[in-house]
Amino acid sequence: MRFFTTEGPVKKDLHYRLPPLQRWDLEEILNLIDQQKYFLLHAPRQTGKTTCLLALADDLNREGRYRAVYANIESAQAYRENVDKGMAVVVEQISRGARDQIGDAAATVLGRDVIATSTGGTIVEEFLTRWCEVSPLPVVLLLDEVDALVGDTLISLLRQLRAGYPKRPNQFPQTVILCGVRDLQDYRIHASSEKTAITGGSAFNIKAESLRLGDFNAAEVKALLQQHTAETGQIFTPEALDAVWMLTLGQPWLINALAYEVCFRMRDGRDRSQPITVERIQQAKENLILRRVTHLDQLADKLREERVRRVIEPMLAGVALGEVAEDDRQYLVDLGLLRREGSGGLAVANPIYREVLPRALASGPQDSLPQITPTWLNTDGSLNPEQLLDAFLKFWRQHGQPLLGSAPYHEIAPHLVLMAFLHRVVNGDGTLEREYAIGRGRMDLCLRYGVVTLGIELKVWRDREPDPLAEGLEQLDGYLAGLGLDSGWLVIFDRRSGQPPIRERTSSEAKQSPQGRRMTVVRA
Repeated sequence: MRFFTTEGPVKKDLHYRLPPLQRWDLEEILNLIDQQKYFLLHAPRQTGKTTCLLALADDLNREGRYRAVYANIESAQAYRENVDKGMAVVVEQISRGARDQIGDAAATVLGRDVIATSTGGTIVEEFLTRWCEVSPLPVVLLLDEVDALVGDTLISLLRQLRAGYPKRPNQFPQTVILCGVRDLQDYRIHASSEKTAITGGSAFNIKAESLRLGDFNAAEVKALLQQHTAETGQIFTPEALDAVWMLTLGQPWLINALAYEVCFRMRDGRDRSQPITVERIQQAKENLILRRVTHLDQLADKLREERVRRVIEPMLAGVALGEVAEDDRQYLVDLGLLRREGSGGLAVANPIYREVLPRALASGPQDSLPQITPTWLNTDGSLNPEQLLDAFLKFWRQHGQPLLGSAPYHEIAPHLVLMAFLHRVVNGDGTLEREYAIGRGRMDLCLRYGVVTLGIELKVWRDREPDPLAEGLEQLDGYLAGLGLDSGWLVIFDRRSGQPPIRERTSSEAKQSPQGRRMTVVRA
């Protein structure tokens, strides 16, 4: 029986999958190869790049006009800027690929000879030249994880490919496809010991195209999930199919992870007579986020990078990006953390990532929280919003100031501490949803616990700005209308300089919104 997979290249006999070569314009790819072009394929991690490259190599070899070899050269990264050893690894990987994929055992012998007699600055060029000279067919070389290389090793590889380019196809590969996370034109090649860029894409100015492997569309998501139905008889309800699409927006790893969680890990989902419902999909999402599965943990780890913080921090705060460099913005798009909307603006790539980013940032404050007695619960275990407000005010007055220092992003430290507190409140028995975006001027939270739904808007009062109360009441009105609620919280964090300590200025008062809703305004 096949299953949904999230580990490595997809195998058609083991895994549900979409035909890899249908994920891009195969005619365009073949035309570039026929025209002896060198080009790039890039996409975020775990979107199927390797699966597509392997499928292309198999297809070309079956056709019989070319000899196609795939090589993953990520292992050369271990040698950093030791060009001799790094380039030797590249040659080893190519020669092994030739042996294993097209039965060319002589390539490994040639590789060892070239490694023994040549220096790193010419080793790849010499190997490819001598290998292609004796090849009975033109060679198509597919190099994966190219952007894993660092500094001089990456520069050396690109320049050797450029040096051999005029000799194609008789003495050099007809086509070289470089694959990685980033588009080469956006590379900033750094020395391992320096922060300044050495060079950019000019080291490989023979590139003809940069092709991006996209996510699945809604129809493809449905087709993938229904393969499970066809093989097991277990159906996804229409609402569940829609939920997978809406939560992932087609990110391949997330789709497979959700489907595997709900169909193969969750006990009730393993009963094939039971349909997969939207409630089970939502639970699977929560399980993945709480378990911090590898893919999501790797994304969260990126938040530590300064260039990522420069974009994500203002996005979470709801303010404009300001003078953030284009390269930093594009870096987050290439990583798959953000996407460009049809209007041209930046948004978090999908709702699951939108949950993961602030949760990851709030984990430090959450781990720093003191023991808090759940005084916000009624005797029957239901949530009491009034008691929750009292508990929060007491917590904020006592612990808010010291906990702000545990938050990794200074500008949104109050947001993160409040979210850490609310995560302690829900504690697996409820959910905390977030809405935020560049230029919105706020972050919206929706706490759901049993039959209680609480809408909360977070605003910041900064130096040289007016009191955001009036704007906040109007904005919260619209948010509550969308939730179908007639009351909510407006939390205003006063970050102006020269203010009294948090314990002295924290207060709450009742207000009525422009649309007549009951608002609790918290000044913290």
